Amino acid sequence: MDVRTTRFGTVNIAEDRIITFPKGLLGFSSFTKFCLLEPADDACFFWLQSIEEPSLAFVVTDPAFFVPEFTVPIRPEQMGELKLDSLGDAQVFIIVNKVDQTLTGNMQGPLVINTLSRVGEQFVLAEKRWTTRHPLMRVASGSGAQQAAASA
Repeated sequence: MDVRTTRFGTVNIAEDRIITFPKGLLGFSSFTKFCLLEPADDACFFWLQSIEEPSLAFVVTDPAFFVPEFTVPIRPEQMGELKLDSLGDAQVFIIVNKVDQTLTGNMQGPLVINTLSRVGEQFVLAEKRWTTRHPLMRVASGSGAQQAAASA
């Protein structure tokens, strides 16, 4: 399937790579179909691109790259909503933003995706230890990570 994007032009995505967020994302509930675009094979940052809106895309990363102790508590009813049989089938991402010269991650609103069924949900964590702008790393002017986050 061809997906139009404002950042990468038209990209071809296999149908089985589409991720459905039945509830959408916070602030974007009407957009439910997304795909992950990898800028490079060894990248730790990805683009979560809307299938339905070419200009809607988020820079995301696996929080374990930056905060190894970060975990997302998943209740049994959430396991059912995500069609998860095992926590091993879940992949967690956080949305990345750039604040001044720091890349931050929304640790209070992680995205949990069932890697088998391709169903996802954005959780809202109540734990005060995590913030919506948790510092991940400082970036130098002109770095690739900075450019990716700045264009998000």
